[in-house]
Amino acid sequence: MSDQHIDPAGNTQQFRAFAQRSEQEAATPKKSPLLPIIAVVLAIAIVAVGVFLLLR
Repeated sequence: MSDQHIDPAGNTQQFRAFAQRSEQEAATPKKSPLLPIIAVVLAIAIVAVGVFLLLR
């Protein structure tokens, strides 16, 4: 086993730090790219409707 790898179960303090870090990472919400995509599509649709109404 590599000397650079630290086993989080090596002692209680290391294990608790490892467990808390994992919980914090899981609790952090992931940002979804869905909202900006919807905003861009909506902006394009509004511009398209405006151009259509002007050229009509």
